[in-house]
Amino acid sequence: METLHLTIEGMTCDHCVRAVDGRLRRTDGVVVQNVVIGSADVSFDSSRISENDIAELIADEGYTAFKSN
Repeated sequence: METLHLTIEGMTCDHCVRAVDGRLRRTDGVVVQNVVIGSADVSFDSSRISENDIAELIADEGYTAFKSN
């Protein structure tokens, strides 16, 4: 498993957190560590899903995600 810290733009409330958290938890190969307003920490199986795929899942919920350190 690889770890990934994402900065997420457009999140403003608890509903946003629940939307992103729920979408990531429903995704095979992703283990959610933490989702808060503006960021997410996940572990993922790179043989099943890519960093770009994870960002696209978040984009499907209406937010912009990018890798941060």
